[in-house]
Amino acid sequence: MTPRIAVLDDEPRLVAILEMLLRREGYEARGFEDPEAALAALAAERFDLLLTDLRMPGLDGIAVLERLREVDPEIPVVIMTAHATIATALQAVRLGAFDYVEKPFDNDAVRALVARALDHSRLARENRYLRAQLRGRAGLDAIVAESEAMRAVVDLVRRAARSTATVLVTGESGTGKELVARAVHVQSDRVGGPFVAVNCRALASSLLESELFGHERGAFTGAERARAGLFERAAGGTLFLDEIGDVSLDFQAKLLRVLQERRVLRVGGTDERDVDFRLVAASQRDLRREVEAGRFREDLYFRLAVIPISLPPLRERREEILPLARHFFARANAARRPPLAGWSEEVEKHLVNHAWPGNARELENAIERGVVLARGERIELEDLLLDAPADGAAGPPAAPPAGDTLREHLDRAAAEHVRATLAACGGSKAEAARRLGVDRTTLYRLLGRLGMDAGA
Repeated sequence: MTPRIAVLDDEPRLVAILEMLLRREGYEARGFEDPEAALAALAAERFDLLLTDLRMPGLDGIAVLERLREVDPEIPVVIMTAHATIATALQAVRLGAFDYVEKPFDNDAVRALVARALDHSRLARENRYLRAQLRGRAGLDAIVAESEAMRAVVDLVRRAARSTATVLVTGESGTGKELVARAVHVQSDRVGGPFVAVNCRALASSLLESELFGHERGAFTGAERARAGLFERAAGGTLFLDEIGDVSLDFQAKLLRVLQERRVLRVGGTDERDVDFRLVAASQRDLRREVEAGRFREDLYFRLAVIPISLPPLRERREEILPLARHFFARANAARRPPLAGWSEEVEKHLVNHAWPGNARELENAIERGVVLARGERIELEDLLLDAPADGAAGPPAAPPAGDTLREHLDRAAAEHVRATLAACGGSKAEAARRLGVDRTTLYRLLGRLGMDAGA
């Protein structure tokens, strides 16, 4: 798209010269001699740059700049000025003008300044576009809030984002804790900085310490060079510690010190380093009960829970099941060729009645499966691969087949439970093993004994 430049000066000859110069450079230029006419055009049409004289009868360049900022705060403005008014031009720059050029000006200098200003305008537009995209994917727009409980969550996120206070997000697995953490980051002044996430449960205590605090060269076997930790890499942004309730008491003491002092000591180091981060932590555990049980430090809990945000499970906000399903469907369907038209009435009834023990993550996995596996133009019930019954309150359980031994009956119940858990985890055996309270080796042995496909 050809850049459009407005030129404002009370000297018609200068306006004509600049129009000609800019058109030779391939720009679309439009000249004005009256400030009011220029402001009206700038309000009604798209322009990428304004070149304006500083001294004009009626409105001067400062007044034009102030009026234009009320209409379009982003458009760059270049002030043209005689030597005697350099101080005023500098004042205009302080008020938001992009730059100024002295009269009489050199054509090459004007060309270079215009090119810089247009680059600034283009980058500003791209930044606005990317921020809008980011808010759509990870901001408040990404949170489906049809229930009163989730509307309260969104309101709390919006208010929390305005501060730098530590946020603690709690809720069952799959309720969207990281989504809320990202929304806090995106809505905050730290959106231009990094969002650094780490799952504390996934790392051993010693490895977690090195990952978060960093290490010096030679701190341990394999530390061939110094490495900044995540606290340092989150400088100017947000650090998200997921599953904070799973860290050891020893690590909790070290984390508490960093939060209190805002300084970090690398593993193997002797000098502490200042760190600038905003912390959001999350846990599916009830940390108050963990404190009572002696497994979590009370002082750390209060440091983390400056702003507590509790996410309700999906079964307690059933009015959001279909809006969430439509949201996940739109995202998955966008990449499918040909796209699907939707889902059947049977699927919709099943979605509404299903228990969703895996919460929104299980629902997202089911919808994505349905989009991928659908054979026709709509998702059918068999495409969801949900083995658990649709209605958790569908009457008394069916009687076991006659002649079943207790072992056979228990094996059948175990198989159904394992199959439902795997479906809720999207087939992830690591996550299924964690939810079932066994290690992966035990889960694989159980799958083999129950005649289930361990490699699926």
